Formats: sequence, C-alpha cells, structure tokens
Amino acid sequence: MSPLALALLLTVGQTSTVSPADTWPQWRGPTNDSHAPGDNLPIKWSKTDNIVWKTSIPGWGTSTPAIWRDAVFVTTQDADRLLFLRINAGTGKIDWQRDVGRGTPRRKGALGNLRFHDEHNMASPSPVTDGKHVWIHFGNGDLACFDFTGKKVWDANLAKDYGFYSIWWGHANSPLLVGDLLISVCMQDPKNNGKSYLVAHDKLTGKEKWHTPRVTGATSEPADSYTTPLLFNNKGRGELIIFGGNVLDAYDPATGRQLWQARPFKGNRVISGPTLAGDTVYAVQGMKGPLFAVKVGGKGDITKSNVQWKYTGATPDAASPVYANGLVFLCNNAGVVTCVDAKTGDEVWKERLGQAFRATPLVAGERVYFFSKEGTAFIIEAARQLKVLSRVELGEDIMASPAAASGSLFIRTREHLWRIGKVR
Repeated sequence: MSPLALALLLTVGQTSTVSPADTWPQWRGPTNDSHAPGDNLPIKWSKTDNIVWKTSIPGWGTSTPAIWRDAVFVTTQDADRLLFLRINAGTGKIDWQRDVGRGTPRRKGALGNLRFHDEHNMASPSPVTDGKHVWIHFGNGDLACFDFTGKKVWDANLAKDYGFYSIWWGHANSPLLVGDLLISVCMQDPKNNGKSYLVAHDKLTGKEKWHTPRVTGATSEPADSYTTPLLFNNKGRGELIIFGGNVLDAYDPATGRQLWQARPFKGNRVISGPTLAGDTVYAVQGMKGPLFAVKVGGKGDITKSNVQWKYTGATPDAASPVYANGLVFLCNNAGVVTCVDAKTGDEVWKERLGQAFRATPLVAGERVYFFSKEGTAFIIEAARQLKVLSRVELGEDIMASPAAASGSLFIRTREHLWRIGKVR
C-alpha cells in the first residue's frame, strides 16, 4: 500500500480501492495537508478556456466541497436556510438538494452566541465523506449524516447537546473521520460558561462514543479557534492533533485521552490551521504571530523538547501553511507570499503577489496554487527561487479553500462552483 493510500485509509476510514486522485474527501484533501495527488492539474485557464463547467450555488458559504468520483458535495446558506447539495462532477448539474436546518448569523451586537464575521456564515465547516456517506456540520451546531442518494441517516445539534457557541466570530470547525468515528471540536471563549471540547460520534448511528473537555487556560478571544483536527500515524498509533487556545496537543482518537501538549504560543484566536509534514507540525500563532515548527509525539508537556524553531516574518491570519520540497509556503491577509526553510525556519524569499489571501493554498506536484480574495490565481514553482508560472483572473470573490480531483480544480467563489480542467 502506498503512503498516500495509507494516509487516506487512516484519515477517512475508507476500505475500497478508489484512487485518491479521484477524491477530495474532506477539507484539505485525502491526506489533510492540501496536497493534490498527481501533477496533472491545469496551470492556465480563463473565464471561458479550460472551464469544464460553472454552476450557480444558492446562497453562499466558505466551506470546501467534498468530492468522491462523480459526486461533489457542497454546503451553503441561503437566507436562513442551511442547505446541502450533491453536484454531478461530470456535468455540473445539481443532482439533489436537502434543507438541513435554519440559522441566521448576527452581524451586529455583542460578540459570541451566533455573532459571525462578515466574511463567513454558518456554511463554513466543510463536509467529509468515506465514499458511502457524507457528514455535514453548520455553524449553528447542526450535524448530520446522509447517504449518496440524499437520504438522511441521522442528525444532531452540538450546540444543544453540549452548550451554546460562545466563540466570538462564528463557529467554523470542520469534522474529521477516523475509522468508524466522526470527531468534532469546539474551542471557544469560556465566558458565560462556554465550553471547549472534543467529541466522537459513531459515524453510522450518531451515538456518542466519547466526550473530552479541552481546558487550555486561555480566556476571552484567545480561547477561540476555528481550526480542524489532524491525524498523525505515530508508528501505528493514531494521534489526533488539535490547535487552539495557545495550545497544540494530541489525543487518542479511540478514547479522547490527551497524549501530549506544546505551549510555545502566546497569541490571540487562531484561524490558520496546523499543517503536518512527516513528524513535524507547522502552526501559526493567532493574529499573525510567529510560525512554529513542533516535532509531534511524546508524553506530557513537550514544549522544551520538541519545539524546533519559530519564524517571525510575514505570517497568515487565515490561510494555513503548506509544505512542499522541504519548504513551507505562507500567504497572508495583505497579499504577501513567503517561503520558509522547513528545517531551519529561515526565510528563503518573500513577495507581494495579491491584495489579500484567505484561502489555504494547494500543492500539486512541483507547484503551489494560491487563490486571492479578489479572485486571482497564482501558480508558482515549489522552489527556493520565486517563479510565477501563471496568473489567472476569475473575477469573483474567493474565500473557500480549493479542492482537486480527477485532474481538475474545483474552485468555490461567492456565486459559483467552478470545475477547471481539460474539457473532453
């Protein structure tokens, strides 16, 4: 079994022989690190050239689509309706649409308790699929499982079951599949008895399997985190890695028991998610703080022993780091792209490419794809010298992170979902 296939198995618990290249089963892809299998993605297109299809999506959202062969799954919010769609990957037509729940983000008034930032809404958490079922989550707490025909298998509401969301700017954490468990996280301001926790549900029944409070000591906005868990295979032992509240820690995914923690961070809330490459996590301290490299694994407090380095240059507030060819690539809210040596933390190069970046970049082969908020794609070589291979304008707001499958890019803009690739 190839390392990529093994990583796919560990991540989503899937057992069929489907090629990872035909899937994007969760936010950040088959290996949960924004790497697209293969190197056949397009590097040039226009609003008309190499556009397989462009589909209008009702309402809007910032979740990334989940893809399994000919099925593309998308969540969105249309007024107060929380919707779930299956789109045909070949034609772009909507196969079916399900009304999951209701919710209205507050845009004014006191922070917390369903107050959302203007740049996102309740359709921020991304779906996850194992090829037979799809699990979706919304920022009002709705959690549900559907089969591929659109039949609801079970549903729940985490805010009702475990307490309201006190996070300042709107809950956005995506769930993760580990074997037969669907694992969700909530990291938030403890004000007014807001609770932070990890919880695992049986993926087919919705029955709670374990629930672990996550106490970091952070208060107010620094306790908030909008990140999604990672899964590390530590010599056959799964480690569920969580980042937020100025703590990077790991848990046994089977029991919810904490394994280790690292505390070099002294920042604010965290939007940029951690990235795992080999046995090292690259994590950006909240509010554009330093980038830290932390070797994972161990027991107890590993801060002194496992923190490798920190980089204090131009770091992101929203987009997650990506790793390629021994380098870490960052893109920040001010439009700056930075390349850092993954072993030393030294800055290799830095250049302003766009106006602003929110979406996490995508790595494919020897290339890195960046998508700016204003709708421009920049494709560069994953190298120590900056070489821009292509610059493409889509002309629509891009907040959602990209997906890739079957040799195509799937880009969600404010109004549409685009499939970009060879038109057959």
